[in-house]
Parts: sequence; C-alpha cells; structure tokens
Amino acid sequence: MTEIQEFPMPRAAACPFDPPPALRDLAEEGPLTRVRLWDGSTPWLVTRYAEQRALLADPRVSSDVRLPGYPLQAPRLAESVGISFILMDDPEHHRLRRMVQAPFTVRRVEAMRPAVQRIVDDLIDGLLAGPKPVDLVEAFALPVPSLVICELLGVPYADHGFFQDNSKTVIRRDASPEERTAAGKRLFAYLDDLVGRKLAEPADDLLSQLTARVRDGELTRQEAAQMGVLLLIAGHETTANMIALGTLALLENPAQLALLRAGGDDPELVAGAVEELLRYLNITHSGRRRVALADIEVDGQVIRAGEGMIMANDVGNRDPRVFPGNPDELDLRRDDARRHVAFGFGVHQCLGQPLARMELQVVYGTLYRRIPTLRLATALGQVPFKHDGQVYGVYELPVTW
Repeated sequence: MTEIQEFPMPRAAACPFDPPPALRDLAEEGPLTRVRLWDGSTPWLVTRYAEQRALLADPRVSSDVRLPGYPLQAPRLAESVGISFILMDDPEHHRLRRMVQAPFTVRRVEAMRPAVQRIVDDLIDGLLAGPKPVDLVEAFALPVPSLVICELLGVPYADHGFFQDNSKTVIRRDASPEERTAAGKRLFAYLDDLVGRKLAEPADDLLSQLTARVRDGELTRQEAAQMGVLLLIAGHETTANMIALGTLALLENPAQLALLRAGGDDPELVAGAVEELLRYLNITHSGRRRVALADIEVDGQVIRAGEGMIMANDVGNRDPRVFPGNPDELDLRRDDARRHVAFGFGVHQCLGQPLARMELQVVYGTLYRRIPTLRLATALGQVPFKHDGQVYGVYELPVTW
C-alpha cells in the first residue's frame, strides 16, 4: 500500500511557479488519493481537472466548515469571529451571497475601469518619480486592489496598514490558533464599528447597502460585519498576490513579457494573458475544501458520506487532458486558458472574479508598457515566496528599471 503523503506538499525550490512535484506524481497515478493533514485526518485529494469540476458542481458535496469530516486548513477561528457565507451551503449561502453580488456584475465592474486605470497610472507615476530599486509589492501590488476594495466597500484607505497586517495573519498557515483568532477578532471589531457608523450615516458604498438590509431585518449586524471582513480580505490579498506573482512570472519569461508589452493596447490579448496567468499560477494553492454529504463514486473508488476532499486546483490547471501541448509552459496566446478553475466552479465560484479580472487587465496592460525596462533587482532565488500562506505569492519583489 502506498504511504499516505502529507498535504500541503513543498514546491521545488528551482520551480517556484509550478505545483509541488509530489502532487504532480499523484495526478499522473490517478484522480483520487488520500493525504494526511496537520491534524492527522486523511481526506481525499482530487488531482484532475474533470473530477474537480464534477465534484465542485455536485449537490452531494458540501462547503460547510462546521460539518464533521471537513478538511480544515488550520484550527478553526473562534466562533465569536463568525463563519463566512463561502463556508456555508445553500439556501443560507445563496441568501447571503445575493446581498453583495450586485457590485460585482460585469456591467458594474466595467463602469469602474476608468477609476481603476487612474489608480494604476497614479501609482506608476509615483514609482517613476521615486527612488529605485523599489519593492513592487508594497509600492504597487498591494495599493492597487486595496484602494479599489476600500472605495467599493466604503472602508477608509488610511486604515490599510491595519487591515493588511491582520489579513496576513488570518491567512498564514503557520500562525498559531491564538494569533489567527486575535487577528480575526480585530478585523471583525473594525468592520462591526464601520457597520455601526454606516447605520448612523449611510453613504454610497457596499457596506451602507448591507446596513440597509440590517435595518430592514434581512441581515444581522454580525452577518454584515462578517461579510465585510470576507470582502475586505478577499478583495485585496488575492489580487495583490496575482499582480506581484504574475509580474515575476513574466520577468522570468521575457518572450511572453515582450508579447504583452507590445500588445498592451489590445484588450483581447491582455484579457487572454490574464486568463493564462491565472491558469499557470493559481495562487489558491491549498486546494478547495469540501465534505461529502452522501457516498460518491469517482473513478472506481467511493468517497463515503462524511469524508473530506481537497480539490488541488493548481495541478488541475496543468492537466494535459484539458490543456494540451505543454501545460507547464506560460503561453499568453493559449486559446483554452479561460477553462481554468482558478476561481473555483459551481455555486461557490469566486464572487469577485469580474473585478479581479478587470484589475489584472488594467495592471498587466499598463505596467510593462509604461515601464518597459522593468526588471528584477535581485536574483530569483532571493525572492521570498509565501510557502507558508493559504494564498501563494511573494512577500517582497525588488524591481528596478
């Protein structure tokens, strides 16, 4: 019997953009295997694209983190912090999600594009006028999505240091349960205070729209604050990591960077580049976690009711059955990249994906065109990657031009 491997698995130091070698070996053996988590539990790991999509869309598969058998990434935060709606099932998941989905429609997001373009251009102006080398994470990758989500939610950007620091602690895999709970409580208290202020003085922002539902009795104040925490963390951490990691991947693939730089004013090429970078990098590298509500047969094996499962989307996005040719190669002209599962699949797929796509299109279509000689200011081996994070990326990215 094959020994059960620990999950998550380490990446190869020389290949920081690729899934872990052991994970790829498992995907070649078959779509389903057992792995061992930090708490000794042994959920199923789903390694292939077709099986991942099928299970993510299966009503017999639950996202409810409170159910026995759910494969936790780390000790659960204290109940006082609350449970996010993305960790619930319908109908409660749908009830809460529909209250915040309007600002994330493609039409509403496209209306924001000029404002996001101004944010990106202003930050690039600042880079060009300032000293170099510079940390692109601190000076650009984090401010872009933070400014956007603050504007959308109605959160003061002046508080960005507070919510960025606490967000990092909440999603750090090696943070202690006490550290994560304390950071989660601080974020919740902060959003709860903001909700209270919006109740007294509503404005034209998403938090004020939620407080209207609190006043109407559709939502509790705690639910509104918890939704605010989710949107604030997800709205800046994931996109910031994609900006920095995508830039690094392009700098390490100069032919692809030259292609994007030359076609930066072609919306179709830029949109395709965003999809390919999302497929190639997949920053959600801890997998999507679920638990079976009933027995489910997959490739001749049975996932029993109450057993956990992890969809390893990073290796799913490199599945040669779906992405022919060389799926381990970054190819901005790939015509099937949008089939990726970087945003998940099914009813729980990422609510903010239209906003993330638009922000990345503006960034990738502007940064390298305006700073054509952008380059790393250190060796790749000196770049600190977020191997310890639930969201993959880099802590710093020293660049110059």
